[in-house]
Amino acid sequence: MVWCARKEREEAKMSRTYEFLQECETFFVATINKNAPAIRPFGAIMEFKEELYFSTANNKEVYSQLKNNQAIQIVALKSGTRDWVRINGKAVEVNDLDVKQKMLETCPVLLKRFNSNDCEYFAMFKLTDMESTLNSNGEIINLT
Repeated sequence: MVWCARKEREEAKMSRTYEFLQECETFFVATINKNAPAIRPFGAIMEFKEELYFSTANNKEVYSQLKNNQAIQIVALKSGTRDWVRINGKAVEVNDLDVKQKMLETCPVLLKRFNSNDCEYFAMFKLTDMESTLNSNGEIINLT
């Protein structure tokens, strides 16, 4: 029963991180570009089987940066507030067509860029070794 309770807490923390990102709509992904940070806005994210996934095209610099160095940070600020989330982890590429299909269903805006789950330039990553911190009304909450 202890394992079940721990798993439920982990799922709740993941959901809280995901829900916050959904509320923000736009989040910023930081990667390493040689010796400097590179940051860009993203909007599509998915929670599936207690893991977070995001996508990009394999012809973009962010893809090459993540292939060279899996370290990633995601930051989002909720509009009209000072509430934010910061996520650190590793981005691991996922080639599972079923998971890619789920991403297209969850984030249909991606269909404008990727016409199918096997589109040759559709790349998807899941976050591993994730640490998530939420600032809610000035209270810092460690979600992992």
